[in-house]
Amino acid sequence: MSLKKDKFSIRDKLYMNIAINLATIQKGKTGENPYVGCVVTKNNQIISYGSTQTNGRPHAEVDALKKINFRAKGSTVYLTLEPCTHYGKTPPCVNVLIKSKVKKVIYSINDQDKRTFNKAIKFLRSKKIDTSKGLLSNKASKLYNHYNYAKKNKIPYIIGKLACSKDYKFLYNNTLITNEHSRKVSHLLRYQNQAILTSYKVINSDNPKLTCRLNGLEQFSPIILIIDRDLKVNANSYIFKNKKALNKIIFYNSNNLKKINKVKKLKKVKMIKVDFDKKYNLDLNKLLKKIYSLSIYSVIVECGKELTSKMITNKLFNEFYLFKSEKNFRLVRDNVLSIIKKLNKNFKKKMFVDTYLDKNVLIKYF
Repeated sequence: MSLKKDKFSIRDKLYMNIAINLATIQKGKTGENPYVGCVVTKNNQIISYGSTQTNGRPHAEVDALKKINFRAKGSTVYLTLEPCTHYGKTPPCVNVLIKSKVKKVIYSINDQDKRTFNKAIKFLRSKKIDTSKGLLSNKASKLYNHYNYAKKNKIPYIIGKLACSKDYKFLYNNTLITNEHSRKVSHLLRYQNQAILTSYKVINSDNPKLTCRLNGLEQFSPIILIIDRDLKVNANSYIFKNKKALNKIIFYNSNNLKKINKVKKLKKVKMIKVDFDKKYNLDLNKLLKKIYSLSIYSVIVECGKELTSKMITNKLFNEFYLFKSEKNFRLVRDNVLSIIKKLNKNFKKKMFVDTYLDKNVLIKYF
């Protein structure tokens, strides 16, 4: 048992827990920016609070300090993540802290963005602001698991999901396998990720919407990423014809100008040409690096058996969700037993997710 004295008080931990809760609420809403929580205190009372807002701006520090007209002289600021020190689309948040004349800054963990990493503490101290880090760092690290992984590895954090019947059968053509409760969890996963990766085969066979359809969260539907080597995607699919069409990126390798020009005319579509090998297979690792370069740090994969199986084999999933219905489809031949075998082999842990799904079951592999 360690006898080392904790440098943070119970009150410090209380305020940081509030900041972490504020950040958690914003998960899925802040785009490429990390979701940060901020609490401002003075004389042992909270005088303001804030969080990173929709699409990443304003940052949490600005959101909180603006509420008190940037008058925070003598205050202590609690942040879940290191305040940024670089100029991006907005000025550095350390400048706002200095301008507001805060007395003390406590943040939980360093920002893995190399432009800021471990720079704030030295900079703020040089401006005579008492600065420390490490408060509830384990809890904050879990909060930023996706973001930290992406920044360290230069590829997005990848989540897979698949639905099957009780007897492990798999259906195409957008046939519903699971119940409404499972589908809501599926939509929650979409909301929590920046992008959704699929293939033209899924678009053509299932004609999916690929949106988040939870009340109040519809605007946070993910960017749609489509693998379509030869530009065979059906231009009349829902994702192209919907009036509220989402942003889409198609990864292709065709030189057919007629097809290219046809796809270019589709609503909210960006085309990116990528390399395939001699067997016309896509290098998935290169694809993930390309996606990361687009400032997309978390992706949920909703595709067919073939691509799912390949990604599991190549150990590209960070976690995987298997939704299992109570129904049996005895007459259906196609099953997911080979995929489940690979999941059990490639993941060290699995757990039954404790959430209400009526007679459905949700297994998480991680």
